[in-house]
Amino acid sequence: MLFAMSSALMVYLLLVGYSGVSRAVGKRQLTLINERFDLLHAGEQMDVKLNIIIPGFLPLPYIIIREVLRKHNGQQWSFEESVMPSFRGQAQLVFKTPPLERGRYHFIDTECISEDILGLLDHKGLLHAPGQFRVMPRTVFIPYWQMFDRNSRLVGPQTALSSSRRETTQINGVRDYVYGDRLTRIHWNATARTGTWKSKEFEHESVPKTMIILDAIAKHYSSEEQFELAVSVVASLLQYRNRDRIGIGLCTLGSRNHVIAPSESALERQKMLHHLVDMDADGEGTLLPKLESSIRLFPKGAYCILVSPTSGSSVMELIRWADIRGMSPSHLHILNAKGDASKDWVSQMRARGIHGYAVSRLEDLPTVIGRGYA
Repeated sequence: MLFAMSSALMVYLLLVGYSGVSRAVGKRQLTLINERFDLLHAGEQMDVKLNIIIPGFLPLPYIIIREVLRKHNGQQWSFEESVMPSFRGQAQLVFKTPPLERGRYHFIDTECISEDILGLLDHKGLLHAPGQFRVMPRTVFIPYWQMFDRNSRLVGPQTALSSSRRETTQINGVRDYVYGDRLTRIHWNATARTGTWKSKEFEHESVPKTMIILDAIAKHYSSEEQFELAVSVVASLLQYRNRDRIGIGLCTLGSRNHVIAPSESALERQKMLHHLVDMDADGEGTLLPKLESSIRLFPKGAYCILVSPTSGSSVMELIRWADIRGMSPSHLHILNAKGDASKDWVSQMRARGIHGYAVSRLEDLPTVIGRGYA
């Protein structure tokens, strides 16, 4: 009798070992609004569906699943849930991530924990179900920027070359409708033919390129939120300048300088936005020496827009340096969460004929640059 019981127990343990969660396999599906995707925007959530198959003959009463979502900077979030597998060893876990901020994310190996149906042994296993995605920076729609208005009273001698890109009357083709296009711009024939809104594409006058410079020097930022605001401002400016296919480039001054030459291509704009996804404030040193090493990649006569939380002599030195080289500099001052006043700094820049703005919240950006002062 004892031998029979021992033999039965051995057979049971062998079956449990063969059927345990250590041999589990799975597949992960990431969705947003019921569609497959590879990126989303800051503040949005991810729908995660994990399908698990546990091979073997013996059913398991439950499985505890531990998920870990890791960000590119090392931050991570844990999710734990228990599920009841079917008699065929199939289980499904569905959950939502919290609202995510800008960055690259990936799921590390999933930990599965269970016990056999008699409660004799605990079992652990790792399930490899890869899943990675990007979260794009938060942006705001900018309908109008007074600095690029030819008729603006704020236009000074620095913008004498050309301060807006006027369209000619020569139609250059058809493009997709962009929110804000006037009714007179709608291309009705193309709209009727394709079934989607289309707008007329006109040739544009030639204007100087635009270079946006993002200050990513660590000591200049008082908090992570302040740097996130700077990145979001840059992303919003990139979208604004790209709507009319105006050449725009990006220079980031972090641990390594990164320069993307101005281009009218939407593909290049996406490249710039993807570069901002995992950008950190990890630079050292001061603005001008870092920028001087990349000057050869700046086009002559370009608009030069500095997005930075710093002010004073270091910024004025950079502005004078850019002005001497024929560029048209301006400064978009990024304030901290308290919104410390920078009226004096903006006034100093205005007195020198330089465009200056101050932003403490992303929602204020369209108003600040639309009316031309902070």
